[in-house]
Amino acid sequence: MKRWLLILSTIVTAVALTGCGYNQFQSLDETSNAAWKEVLNQYQRRADLIPNIVSTVKGEANFEQETLTKVIEARSKATAIQVSPEMLNDPAAMKKFQAAQGELGSALSRLMAVSEAYPNLKANQGFSDLRVQLEGTENRITVARNRYITTIKEYNVLTRSFPTNLTAMLFGYKTKEGFTVENEAAISKPPAVDFNKKP
Repeated sequence: MKRWLLILSTIVTAVALTGCGYNQFQSLDETSNAAWKEVLNQYQRRADLIPNIVSTVKGEANFEQETLTKVIEARSKATAIQVSPEMLNDPAAMKKFQAAQGELGSALSRLMAVSEAYPNLKANQGFSDLRVQLEGTENRITVARNRYITTIKEYNVLTRSFPTNLTAMLFGYKTKEGFTVENEAAISKPPAVDFNKKP
């Protein structure tokens, strides 16, 4: 009789463990870490392009120094943040990282907008090539972030759904921080367009 109870309890335990989601947590954790590394890889690619862009723009004698300074400072802030796997579970660290990357993106956008006013710079083949590389990198960043957001969503759904939430509590799996929009209220308003204003 004891033997049959032992066999029955082993079968019940095995069935319970297959539905607990432990292996799914492992798989999604690895997938989210890989997706995060790809995001970082693309941000690093962007940061590596900036010195070449700044050097090329400096060749334009009258270029706005303030714009260049903001790009250099934003790159410095963005690359100064030490990125670790633990950052994925730290909402404050993620917000700081996102803010620094957002500031760098804004500074680069301003640089590209201002460069339009300099015909010599626009005609410079080196600058044109760098600009194309930067645009391609920005697209890669968007794709990498979207993949990361998708994997984090799957992981967080698993963490919060029953019965896998019990496994999450038992093994200490917590929801992970995803990317957020810096100023959600500002982007929810439609842009003001004035057709009477001259460029």
